[in-house]
Amino acid sequence: MIPIIGLIVGLIAGIFLPGQIPADYSTYVAVGILAALDSVLGGGVASLEKRFDLSIFLSGFLGNTVLAMLLAFVGDKMGIPLYMAAIFAFGTRLFQNFASIRRLLIDKYFKKDTD
Repeated sequence: MIPIIGLIVGLIAGIFLPGQIPADYSTYVAVGILAALDSVLGGGVASLEKRFDLSIFLSGFLGNTVLAMLLAFVGDKMGIPLYMAAIFAFGTRLFQNFASIRRLLIDKYFKKDTD
């Protein structure tokens, strides 16, 4: 539940707080946001499976975000679109985590007892 609350607070802050991201940093921020969303959905899966650990979540959230942004930065300096690797990896995991959450919620709330 903590990851979902964090996501909602972050979305509200992003919508209502003033500020703009310079165009030069937009790729890095976009990749970082994708990595962060992947971590949030992964935390949601872990929470639904009753195996959520805050230290694992925070280290994954920060580590994935920084690594993805660093990968995009290094690729930009080399003239190679390395950010595409991060987009592919985190995009795939994002949809897998969403599918897992969907299945877990359906099992929890809509499955009938077969006993």
